[in-house]
Amino acid sequence: MDADKKTPYQYFEPSKMARLTNLSLTVRHAVEGFISGLHRSPHKGFSVEFAEHREYTPGDDLRHLDWVAWARSDRYYIKQYEQETNLRAHILLDVSASMNYKHDAKITKFTYSCFLAACLSYLMCRQQDSVGMIAFDKDVRFHIPPASSPAHMDRIFTELEAIRPRGHTAVADTFHNLANRIAKRGLVIVISDLYDDQSEILRALQHFVFKKHQIIVFHILDQAELEFPFTKVSSFVDMETKQKLQVDPRYIKQAYIDEMNAFIDRYRRECSGRKIEYVLSPTSTPYDRMLLDYLARRKALR
Repeated sequence: MDADKKTPYQYFEPSKMARLTNLSLTVRHAVEGFISGLHRSPHKGFSVEFAEHREYTPGDDLRHLDWVAWARSDRYYIKQYEQETNLRAHILLDVSASMNYKHDAKITKFTYSCFLAACLSYLMCRQQDSVGMIAFDKDVRFHIPPASSPAHMDRIFTELEAIRPRGHTAVADTFHNLANRIAKRGLVIVISDLYDDQSEILRALQHFVFKKHQIIVFHILDQAELEFPFTKVSSFVDMETKQKLQVDPRYIKQAYIDEMNAFIDRYRRECSGRKIEYVLSPTSTPYDRMLLDYLARRKALR
């Protein structure tokens, strides 16, 4: 797509996508899919990378006989290879009311997350992978199963533009339900501020790990949530429960920052221990730059 071409979609910016065209989002372990692509499958076939032998049975393609093994053992063996497959990805997008927060940032956490979700969807479809999207608060607001056609991308972009953040969040319950519903192993991408019972969220993420999915968590936070820049006596309102609390920031700032750092550090530490990729994503960093840095680091580690 031409980087200067105008687009009718609110959350699709071709000029920023152009910066990411040389990077791909691949999984690090075997996944299940249905067409040839960038990712290794757990099923055996006859392509790309040698996996193991099995004994010849009548009807097998003789081109895959291992003549060296026959010369050594006087028995016929067939070479098996790892199949390459496309990736099935599911983007889980938090659209609860807390995602509508911004302080001095240009955009809310919700808007930032929509740009990020649209960008990831485009990148994966461009590399011939299938991507689906699930928007949730305490319930699933919409569920688009994985596909990769232009019409599918239009549906994702259109649904993103139509939805608005609202309601309470129920991250853990939603994730447990989805872990039971998503049948084929693949990639699960979480985009959320992760404001729910932290232990329960971590257990729910582990449910995806148990189902052999690979997981990337983009933890979306406003810079004010990280730094608590307030100086005057203020009333803080919970965006989901509407509960109000009046405080003097001078007396709680350091305690707040300590709690927030512990909150983030626990996610980072326990995600690492579960082989879940954790990416802190403050809205003060443009989503394309954050994603460019992340994918470049990821590529360097492969």
